[in-house]
Amino acid sequence: MRAVRRLVAVVGGAALAGLMFGAPIVGAAAPYVDGELANPALQARYEHITHRLRCLVCQNETIADSDAELAAELRSEVRQMLLAGRTNPQIYRFMKDRYGEFVLYDPPVDAKTVFIWGAPFAFLLIGGIVVYRIVRVRSKMPLDEEPETGPTP
Repeated sequence: MRAVRRLVAVVGGAALAGLMFGAPIVGAAAPYVDGELANPALQARYEHITHRLRCLVCQNETIADSDAELAAELRSEVRQMLLAGRTNPQIYRFMKDRYGEFVLYDPPVDAKTVFIWGAPFAFLLIGGIVVYRIVRVRSKMPLDEEPETGPTP
């Protein structure tokens, strides 16, 4: 039992020392592996674009927040395209053509995605109609009469 306590203390102390002295936290994203861009406007565009592209490995994170190798490659690719002078729509189009529409965090409204964008509003409308009809029918029903007060068996 003492050995287990000693092991826990050593591991815990090492982890605490690592956090205190700047060891990287497991799971922390590293969007600036190549360093920040020299031009602040390009850096802002880089951050905007990487926050609007989905990591294809994690699927629930942007490439800016993901630690996956593919996300690092995509960040590097975005960086290279920005330095080459490509516009944001050109970068999004390239990513969409190469990896599919799933890579875009906010898919555009078109014939394929109209159901995804319209379904919440349609369900809200249908729910409103159902509630309206129920309230209307119930308001026309007579009120219950008072229960009879007689001897109970």
